[in-house]
Amino acid sequence: MENINTPIELTKNSAFRALKDKAFLWGVIIVSIITISPIVLIIGKLVWKGVSQINLSFFTEITPSTFEAMTAVASGEVIPGGIVNGILGTFLIVFLSAIIAIPVGILIGLFLFENQGKRYANLIRSLSDILQGVPSIVLGLIAYLWVVKNVTQGYSALAGSVALAIMMLPLIIRSTEETMKMIPGTLKEAGLALGVPYYKVILKVLIPSGISGLSTGILLAISRILGETAPLMLTTLGNPMINWDVTAPTSAVPLLIWDFYNDPNMVDLIWSSSLFLMGFVLTLNIISKRIAAKQ
Repeated sequence: MENINTPIELTKNSAFRALKDKAFLWGVIIVSIITISPIVLIIGKLVWKGVSQINLSFFTEITPSTFEAMTAVASGEVIPGGIVNGILGTFLIVFLSAIIAIPVGILIGLFLFENQGKRYANLIRSLSDILQGVPSIVLGLIAYLWVVKNVTQGYSALAGSVALAIMMLPLIIRSTEETMKMIPGTLKEAGLALGVPYYKVILKVLIPSGISGLSTGILLAISRILGETAPLMLTTLGNPMINWDVTAPTSAVPLLIWDFYNDPNMVDLIWSSSLFLMGFVLTLNIISKRIAAKQ
């Protein structure tokens, strides 16, 4: 005979299922809180410690000397000066890196898209994936041997840009290839059918159609390199003054954070500089997500 559940048994089963659902829900909530709590504590500590040094001078003046910082700390005052030399140096290095990496990365991505399945394209794709896993300090050493020793004959913003551009390439290449795959093939076919030259189809049809995906990949690549310190230690060295000469040593925010770490009088500037860098990277990531959401 078939087992027929009574209304009482059905009520018990429903109550047990509801209890299991609530237990699972609270388990997920607890695990989520445990997971994000370190991030919240880190950000909270960074904001609490770093906001005290954030003022107009922080963005308009160069890094103070050790004596100035020691005097301010001893008297309980805010450390004078700022990190404008590091901010402008970071912008210069990232700008040069973007000029080098963006055209090369997009062209390679287009090549991989147009030659899918071919042996040479597969080799380049594999090398790009391998490059993404190479430690940044190794890329800094390569830039040191290529540029510092043989081109500029010394530390320079150009050498740092080359190292960071190499780091940007895998992300730009991958995002370009994946973006091109999402564009309907009929657009390309229509352009070619109208007699438009192949290079114009690429420049006037494919790239404009995939501009959102390309922009997202570029912004993520820039976010990836903003906090890198090891390559810059081997290539740009740093500079206490504002420098616009790409062949001369240049400062950057990550380098300043490392310098502050080695000076006990500059501890407060570590938190402020890290807060600025985190805010900058977070802004770029938010922009990239907004652009990606419009695709």
